[in-house]
Amino acid sequence: MQRLREWLDRLLVADVFLVLAGALWFAVAVVLHSQGVEAPLATFQQLWEPLFTPAIGLLMAAALLSGALGWWQRRGQR
Repeated sequence: MQRLREWLDRLLVADVFLVLAGALWFAVAVVLHSQGVEAPLATFQQLWEPLFTPAIGLLMAAALLSGALGWWQRRGQR
């Protein structure tokens, strides 16, 4: 069980960095789009559905699950 938890923690850390990198990429792509460079934004848009949407969803689900488990543990200690 401990090994599974460590694996999940590593996955979530990598997921956070993926989401942050995607946000940075989007910001740079928008700036470049205003300069007339279309390729970075077009590539981001192609990767949005298959890569960034699931990554954000996983991050949100992990945050909700972590909060629920913390609540459950505090409730059990009373």
